[in-house]
Amino acid sequence: MLKKAGLIVFLLLIFGVMIVFSYLNTGDVEVNLAFFSVSTSVSIAFTVTLALGWLLGVVSMGLYALRIANERRTLRRALRISESEISSLRSLPLSDAD
Repeated sequence: MLKKAGLIVFLLLIFGVMIVFSYLNTGDVEVNLAFFSVSTSVSIAFTVTLALGWLLGVVSMGLYALRIANERRTLRRALRISESEISSLRSLPLSDAD
C-alpha cells in the first residue's frame, strides 16, 4: 500500500515538473529530421524525445528478457533430460558388486 502511494506521489511530482517546464519554455525550436523539418515548442520536443527513449529502452529490455527466457527454457530441458538419465542409471543393477 505504501509503495503504491509513493508511486502516485512520484508520478504527480513528475507531472507537476512537466507542467512547470512547459510553462517556462514556450519558445519554438526547429527539429531537422534529415528529410524534413518540424517546428514545435521546446517542451513538446523534449517530451517526444523522452517518450521515444523510454520506448526504445522498453523494447530493448523486452528483447533481452525474451533471450533470457529462451535460454532458461533450454537449460530446464537439458536439466530434465539429465535428471531422467541419472534416475535410469540409478535403477540399473551394479555389475561389479562381487
